[in-house]
Amino acid sequence: MEEKEKQTQNTCARATCSKGFKTMCGGQALIEGIMMRGPKKQAVVVRRPDGELEIQEKELKLIKERHPVLGWPLIRGVVNFCDSMYNGVTALMYSAEFFPEEGEPSKFEAWLENKLGSEKATGFFTTLAVILGIGMSVGLFFLLPTLLGTAVTWVTDSMVARNLAESILKIVIFIGYLALCSRMKEMRRVFSYHGAEHKTIFCYESGLPLTVENVRKQPRHHPRCGTSFLFVVIFVSILVSTVVFAIWPIHNVLLRMLAHLVMLPAIVGVSYEFNRWVGRHDGPITRVLVAPGLWLQNFTTFEPDDSMIEVGIKALELVLPEEKGADAW
Repeated sequence: MEEKEKQTQNTCARATCSKGFKTMCGGQALIEGIMMRGPKKQAVVVRRPDGELEIQEKELKLIKERHPVLGWPLIRGVVNFCDSMYNGVTALMYSAEFFPEEGEPSKFEAWLENKLGSEKATGFFTTLAVILGIGMSVGLFFLLPTLLGTAVTWVTDSMVARNLAESILKIVIFIGYLALCSRMKEMRRVFSYHGAEHKTIFCYESGLPLTVENVRKQPRHHPRCGTSFLFVVIFVSILVSTVVFAIWPIHNVLLRMLAHLVMLPAIVGVSYEFNRWVGRHDGPITRVLVAPGLWLQNFTTFEPDDSMIEVGIKALELVLPEEKGADAW
């Protein structure tokens, strides 16, 4: 039965490629919900505890329309990453409101809301969450491997050995983090909604009607997934840092950390452009390039149930443009 399902998914994936349509619509899994972003709209759909759907819609105000320079290649990758982080955290906090934790808010939360008001307090916590999220990611996947890599200097002063050790540590920490998250009970349903988001996008790109039956048959691994993007960032950082440190050897651990921080915007920009290119092309080379990212999605994307698929369909329908093809990637 499992083998038959895999064959069906592979057939759907080939059908998607043969269609050649790639949508710029994409989303993010939330707590019992999904956020979808289209070319002009964003929608958040959450399944409330009573089973009904809570819907939040808004028109997107793209910063590149006010400042065209921020839409230039390489620059737009950093801008879009920060924008996605902020909107993603905001949507996540919105979905969490329907499943409040037991207990009263902390004194700090109550004081802040009293001083700033509910809306400004929410904005403060969202900004803080984004800063902490980016800081944790940078610290865990870039600075920690640099710190641990100093252990190599106890054995050899070879810059090649140190670069290799840091590269291996980056990959091991990244995969270990994803594997750990995938085993957390609280995350399994979120990752199942992640699967519903991917399957819904695949169904739409295949040109099929957005029904639960059609979506259910689609693959759950999508090449333009955030997990794949993060892996590309890690991989590009390995290539860039290896070249930079080969030309300008830096042994001091603090200076190496600073160098990684300086290189990070360029790494994110290059990774974004790489993902755009891969997302727009199908062929033997691109299939090889996206394979590691697709494999990593085994940790972050699970099979959804029909109620999750319904949420994905509703969220996507809300952001599709009125003009057919206006969302082409």
